[in-house]
Amino acid sequence: MSNTGNPYGGSYGGQMTAQAQFGATAPAAKAAPGSYIKDTTTQSFAKDVLEESRNQPVLVDFWAPWCGPCRQLTPVIEKVVNAAGGKVKLVKMNIDEHPAVAGQLGIQSIPAVVAFVNGRPADGFMGALPESQVQAFIDKLGGPDAGADQAAEIASVLEEAKTLFDQGDFDGAAQLFAAVMQADPENPKAVAGIADCMLALNQHERVSQIITDLPEEMAKAAEIQAVVKKLEQIEEARKLGDPVALEHQLALNPDDHAARIKLAKIRNVEGKREEAADHLLLIMKKDRTFEDDGARRQLLELFDVWGPKDPATIHARRKLSSILFS
Repeated sequence: MSNTGNPYGGSYGGQMTAQAQFGATAPAAKAAPGSYIKDTTTQSFAKDVLEESRNQPVLVDFWAPWCGPCRQLTPVIEKVVNAAGGKVKLVKMNIDEHPAVAGQLGIQSIPAVVAFVNGRPADGFMGALPESQVQAFIDKLGGPDAGADQAAEIASVLEEAKTLFDQGDFDGAAQLFAAVMQADPENPKAVAGIADCMLALNQHERVSQIITDLPEEMAKAAEIQAVVKKLEQIEEARKLGDPVALEHQLALNPDDHAARIKLAKIRNVEGKREEAADHLLLIMKKDRTFEDDGARRQLLELFDVWGPKDPATIHARRKLSSILFS
């Protein structure tokens, strides 16, 4: 290992991807002086380093009491970290008392400093570097590449959360959306995702309160507005009557378009999107003049809420095109 570059770049692939490796539920470590500096243990490593590095880079200083260069590095790195004002945090690990993590990382000489970003080792250095080089190392962590990496990580987690949501794992999806909110509290996709999970679990009042408490600018985001429309649709559907009774009306009179639109709205909030779309498309086939092409306008409102990539939207748009251009 050299004093510059990334000595951990190709070596950590499978070593530190699961927080359980270090006991995520262990008690918190004793805090060291300075609000951005603390000591950690093997048991609390996951919380102090892996989880915390999703908020900002975390430097882990592997040291030992008998190590002279460690004592030289300590005041330097603590000074630079405190001066950074929270852009990075420093976590110190005594390898005499807690050798497991250093062993997994292949550290054979100390002091060794490893920077964790988004739960993984990203860079590092060895030896008691002068303040200017420590400062340069920390500045590099907070540069444009780090921001790009975090944005890519957030996008990946959001995609995974949506997949879980589509599979009906609302609790799992909510946990991932919450993780994104911890890293980026003003991310509208994460807030909307949490709200969608709550709606799926019939926690409508909580969603309404969340939307009410949002800052004005954030509430204007398209994702949040989609949640607002869902809430409105749910409230409207509650007033539309019994779907079984509506089905009976349609069995007696298939041309009762008013009853069919009501049933479509109810099926939508039940999550039966394709069935809702089919009801509206059927009205369009039979009578485009009903309520001034009301079935098409209602269908377009559903598309806005479902999103352009939703399978129900794609499927219904194809059918809509065949009706409009036949």
